[in-house]
Amino acid sequence: MKNPIIAAVAFDGISPFHLSVPCLVFGADRTKLGLPRFDFRVCAMEEGPIHTDAGLSIVVPHGLAALDQADIVIIPSWKDLEAPLAAPFKDALQRAHRRGALIVGLCLGTFAIAGAGLLAGRKATTHWAYTDQLQALHPDLAIDADVLYVDDGDIITSAGVAAGLDCCLHIVRARYGAEAALRLARHVVLSPHRQGGQAQFIERPVAPTPNADRFTHALDQVRATLDEPHSLDSVAEMAVLTRRTFTRRFQKSIGTSFGDWLADQRVALAQRLLEQTDKSMDMVAFEAGFGSATSLRQHFASRLRTSPMQYRREFSKTAGALSAA
Repeated sequence: MKNPIIAAVAFDGISPFHLSVPCLVFGADRTKLGLPRFDFRVCAMEEGPIHTDAGLSIVVPHGLAALDQADIVIIPSWKDLEAPLAAPFKDALQRAHRRGALIVGLCLGTFAIAGAGLLAGRKATTHWAYTDQLQALHPDLAIDADVLYVDDGDIITSAGVAAGLDCCLHIVRARYGAEAALRLARHVVLSPHRQGGQAQFIERPVAPTPNADRFTHALDQVRATLDEPHSLDSVAEMAVLTRRTFTRRFQKSIGTSFGDWLADQRVALAQRLLEQTDKSMDMVAFEAGFGSATSLRQHFASRLRTSPMQYRREFSKTAGALSAA
């Protein structure tokens, strides 16, 4: 099997941080973490050194021809947001999309994908401070300004700056399994799956309080006992907070509801159990806190767009997994 080819697009004036995001996730040898050896290529539209906005210059070894072989094309950011795309780049993006490459726009890279006409009538996101501008330029887009990334099948777009890391980890998780993404996240010291969206970063973070440690401890306790029932009232009591105060603090700090967060934690545990064990679907559902295989299937369908059995077929690391019921 050939190594997956990942092409990241650089341009004059790019931010070194934005370019480093796909480099960090796909550019190093991650085979010891259970990932394939990626054929990672940085390509550019211009010949010669690329000048970054931090005063650094880099030599980019590939041109736009790299997009013609890439399995994944990543645009880490963009410049001149309202200017038409250069014809060679626009054509290269459209060709890559037509032949089935995954197109990824990190942060302002969404503008480039929209400029190529690939997002018409589709869902997308970008940095929250630029969503109005993106909507004005492309009124046919369905823009979600609150999420960290939008996976719309063959096109994925992310919110601002650091959300690009969440997006790249999502790609790893979707293609190579939750355990591989978890190992990679631990290796680069990242949260394997941040809850909520970029809306939580727009306002000033909540100031530390004497109950902050109790709040964190309560969530840690829930993560450690996902097979047990956890109601909003019981966890609020564990955090020594009223239901209303706990709900408000949870929304501010996590960016989503307690119910959605709990379901996501249980789905993530079920993914790891399906990958690493040959336990039955009923046992996986029980240990992950879903109670029944039917509930497990419903949550996988709504959150992962697949079934637990299909997920196990694709990502199981156990020899007997395919025969497990």
